[in-house]
Amino acid sequence: MEHVYIRDIDDTNECIVRDIKLKPGQVRFIESVDECLQEADIYKEWHPVAIYHDEDIIGFAMYGSFGPNKDTWFDRIMIDERYQGKGLGRKSMMKLIDVVSKEYGVKEIYLSIIEENKAAYNLYKSIGFESMNERDPNGELLFKYTFK
Repeated sequence: MEHVYIRDIDDTNECIVRDIKLKPGQVRFIESVDECLQEADIYKEWHPVAIYHDEDIIGFAMYGSFGPNKDTWFDRIMIDERYQGKGLGRKSMMKLIDVVSKEYGVKEIYLSIIEENKAAYNLYKSIGFESMNERDPNGELLFKYTFK
């Protein structure tokens, strides 16, 4: 049975997570794992995690909650190129939505994407993220997931 889950980054998985590779055309859409972990060291609100499928590390995500309204964001989500195209991105997103909503007790989760990242755009829309018809300061499209 296929099982997707997340775990904190620690000494047992950090090297493997840092070695996650994207397809060549995807590199321009997201920061590297190294950059993400550096950012998480500076801004303690960010929570970096490894994404597992059964016993294999298949991806990386970073999320956080900010301010008095607990604005909660998926900041980075990536699935290693070897595991793409198998439905694991969708399963990972659903697991992250469940974990993050429970961890922070929120009813909304935000994310942003580069407009040219059509695969991410289609995935997020199909899961239930809705365009906010706004852009962040970097020009990325903003999306919001609202729990029903």
